[in-house]
Amino acid sequence: MASVLNTVYSISLSSNPLRNPQLSAPPVSLSFSRRRLVVKATETDTDEVRAKAPDKAPVESGSGINQILGIKGAKQETDKWKIRVQLTKPVTWPPLVWGVVCGAAASGNFHWTLEDVAKSIVCMLLSGPFLTGYTQTMNDWYDREIDAINEPYRPIPSGAISEDEVITQIWVLLLGGLGLAGLLDVWAGHNFPVIFYLAVGGSLLSYIYSAPPLKLKQNGWIGNFALGASYISLPWWAGQALFGTLTPDVIVLTLLYSIAGLGIAIVNDFKSIEGDRKMGLQSLPVAFGTETAKWICVGAIDITQLSVAGYLLASGKPYYALALLGLIAPQIFFQFKYFLKDPVKNDVKYQASAQPFLILGLLVTALATSH
Repeated sequence: MASVLNTVYSISLSSNPLRNPQLSAPPVSLSFSRRRLVVKATETDTDEVRAKAPDKAPVESGSGINQILGIKGAKQETDKWKIRVQLTKPVTWPPLVWGVVCGAAASGNFHWTLEDVAKSIVCMLLSGPFLTGYTQTMNDWYDREIDAINEPYRPIPSGAISEDEVITQIWVLLLGGLGLAGLLDVWAGHNFPVIFYLAVGGSLLSYIYSAPPLKLKQNGWIGNFALGASYISLPWWAGQALFGTLTPDVIVLTLLYSIAGLGIAIVNDFKSIEGDRKMGLQSLPVAFGTETAKWICVGAIDITQLSVAGYLLASGKPYYALALLGLIAPQIFFQFKYFLKDPVKNDVKYQASAQPFLILGLLVTALATSH
């Protein structure tokens, strides 16, 4: 549910920085006016990674909105609760929330009643703030060595939040999400707790994605497909199971769509090439180089959606197929306008421009499967 959803949906595919450090005794020791932080790797290829302040940390005038959303350009923050929210990366919640909407639509049994709306809202909370928040916080925890290289001013490597506080947040979000999943099963009258098991499976997938020894993200293909499945398939399945029954054709179709999620996840790898290379992570931009990886990325996104459109056409649903094709066209336009020109510089512009059309395509597909 990236967990149910990150668990349960993100295609996608990112503080209180330390005060200005001053060099003391030369040449290798760094001392800080307020505190000195050493970030130790748990189980990585390196024995120890020290957090070092960047040459240019985020300025005080950074965006407060970016800070809350958990994206680049964040304002330095001292409020602990704002930092906690930042770790959950609310910017990543909408795809999973949308996945629940698609699953409910695909079930054909959602009705605009107070009870059904309430059920869907609880499922969205499960998919977004709780299990996606759990996944993002845990991912930042296990990425703290890489962030110490790429973005040492982020909350964990900068020391803006303590290790105990991060671990506590991970457990609270995980157990809260599993509790909501069990509640939804009881509410839906399930004899078999399908949503709870989806939440458990998604949470486990999130763990092995980020944590050693498996750490799926070390492999660009497996890791990004797991991420895509968490953002697309799991939330869809949860929403559909809440209001109807999961069928084999829907499971296959959503897993196919997860290949597009793999492509979106690759978009996020370009900004971390330096850190990934130093830490030995074989992301696709590291393994294949920027030029090849960007074409793999757009190919995964476009070919997947074109295949789904072909499936809908072959299933006797030409209008849905045409609608999906109409939503693929602007994505290709923005790929050439932004992403293919410079995937590192224009990653945010591309995702903001193209992803709305992709998630609308998901809803078109969901509606097609419900009829």
